[in-house]
This record gives sequence, structure tokens and C-alpha cells, in this order.
Amino acid sequence: MKFIDEARIQIHAGKGGDGSASFRREKYVPRGGPDGGDGGRGGSIIAVADRNINTLVDYRFARIHRAKNGEPGRGADCNGRGAPDVMLRMPVGTLIREAESGAIMADLTRHGQQVVLAQGGQGGLGNLHFKSSTNRAPRQFTKGEAGEEKGLQLELKVLADIGLLGYPNAGKSTFIRAVSAARPKVADYPFTTLQPHLGVVRVDDARSFVIADIPGLIEGASEGAGLGHQFLRHLTRTRLLLHLVDCAPLDEEIDLVGQARALSNELLKYDETLHAKPRWILLNKMDMLSEEARSEVRTLFEQSLGPQRFFELSALTGEGCRELCFAIMEHLQEMRAQNPEADEPVSDESTSPPSDLGAESGPDRHASDASESEE
Repeated sequence: MKFIDEARIQIHAGKGGDGSASFRREKYVPRGGPDGGDGGRGGSIIAVADRNINTLVDYRFARIHRAKNGEPGRGADCNGRGAPDVMLRMPVGTLIREAESGAIMADLTRHGQQVVLAQGGQGGLGNLHFKSSTNRAPRQFTKGEAGEEKGLQLELKVLADIGLLGYPNAGKSTFIRAVSAARPKVADYPFTTLQPHLGVVRVDDARSFVIADIPGLIEGASEGAGLGHQFLRHLTRTRLLLHLVDCAPLDEEIDLVGQARALSNELLKYDETLHAKPRWILLNKMDMLSEEARSEVRTLFEQSLGPQRFFELSALTGEGCRELCFAIMEHLQEMRAQNPEADEPVSDESTSPPSDLGAESGPDRHASDASESEE
């Protein structure tokens, strides 16, 4: 299925049915009086969060959604039938904005959450409501109200506890394959990952977290270089960012610290809130370096980037991955303890990502094919 995380749609709620101006006419019942019924309610447009849906592809091509109008009232005190509501099922994590103003209408963060996007019009009143002691034969009735019409902008932001950052070929996809059962594409050329991937990392029987892998980010992304900032929105809901650094690049003249700072600047240009999130530095591909080179690389980063958490690992061999996963779990538990009123963790069983975006695995799961190149 093609991954689509943006869409624009038009919604039209149904019009309410008109009231009826009718009089009772039966044999042997002279002057039966008014008996016009009310019109039915127009159908509303309702958004429903569904964890079994992964993308907005259904709304990229079906852009106009209309609800039916309510039926008009009839004689013999018969009210018109109300129109059924139109339920628009969207992925969990969808942000809904008004297209013109940009105002946020809804943020679907829980499975089963429902939000009325466009209210159907109320039905009109029949002449039965206008009967009085001085108006015995009313001919007044009211028209049904028009339903709401809106243009909407849909944005999907995946729900994950942890987000992966890094230059292309830093090893992000290999890392998520090593710690979960997610299987993103891995190859020896840049931008192998073209869409976000989710994986559930199970630390033990009772604890797990969700990790998100997005396409690589390069310097100049704010000007459209590479894939630009197109997928950074998927990291805005995360609690912790992991910045993977390729410590064994093919070109020895590459400034690793400069790349790390450039990526940090790209986060700042995109969103200051995202830049302010906790960010750990993962020194990847350490299995390709000697002990002396390892020490030099770590010292270089610690002296250049200041007080941050650093981890040495190899996503390909699994070295350091288990210890990192337990450290992440402890960090998430501390954050939840400090803010108990925060939302429930997205790695809860009821909100785990669908199997085609990720799957569960233990933190000591390693990549089995050592011949695969890292993404």
C-alpha cells in the first residue's frame, strides 16, 4: 500500500428536511386540524480514528464526501426520516485542519475517537407546532437548515515513543531491524527509506515501546535538499530522539561532528519544539573501528557536543543494542513518572501499530544477514 500522509478533502453535511403544512382530512371528522410533521435531520460528517488504517490514501483520490439530506415531513403527524451520518475512518495520529484558516479542528490520538467535522442541518417544523387557540388552522411551517460545508487539510503524524534521526546510510533501518521485527528496506545507496516505518521493541513481557524510522535528513533540507522536511512531522509526537551517526564513513574527510550540528540546525529550522526534545547520540558502526579509533571518536563527540548521552553500538552485529533498549525504557518510565497526567504510552497493546508498519520483537534481536549494507 502506498504511504500517503497528506490529503485535502471537501465535506458537505446534509440539509434538514422541510416541515409539512398539512390538515387532517377523514370522513366524519370535519375540521380535523393541522397534522403536518417535522422534517428529518440531515446527515453529519464524523471522523473516526481506526488503528487498522495506516495511511490517508483513501482521501487522496476520493476528495468530496457528502451526507444525505433529511426527508421532509408528511401529513398525519409523520416526521421525516433523518439521514445517516457519514463516518470517515482515519488513521490514529491524524491531525485535521480547516483548509482556509489552518485552525486545528481535531487531533485523533486514540483508537475509536470520534469528532463531528460538519453538523447536519436540523429539520423544519410542521404546522402542528403553530396551532394555538387563536390560530386553529395554521399554514406556517419552517424550512430545514442547511448542513455545514468545509474544506479540510489532513495530516498524518505517526504515534511513536522514539524517533530515529540521521544522515542517509547512517544505519537507521538496520537498527530498527535489529531491535524489532520491522523490516524496512536496506541497501547500499542513499535514501533507501522513502516512508516512515514503525517497530515495537519489547523489553520484557510487560514493557515495550514504539520506535519510528524516517527517511534520512541532510543539510539544506529546509531548502528542499534530499527529501526535505517532508517526514519530520512524524517525530513531533515522540518523547525521545535518537541521532545515529555513521562512525565509519567511506570518505575519511567527512566531518562527523559538523554533520551532527547541521542536522541539529535543520531540526531548529523546522520546529523549535522538536529541536528541544531530548536527543541521544548513537555512535553506530563501531564494529568497523579499532579500540583506539573508538576512543578517539567518542572523545571527539563528547568534547564537541557537550553534555549529552552517548552510546556506542553496531546495528549490524547487535553490539550495544540491548543495553540501549533498556536505557530507553528506563528513560520513558522516568518521564511518565514525572508527568503522570500525560497521555498513555503509545506502545500499549491497544494502540500498537499495525503489522505492516512494524511488529514486536525482543531488544536482543539482531540482523541475521551480515551481508546487508546499512541504511
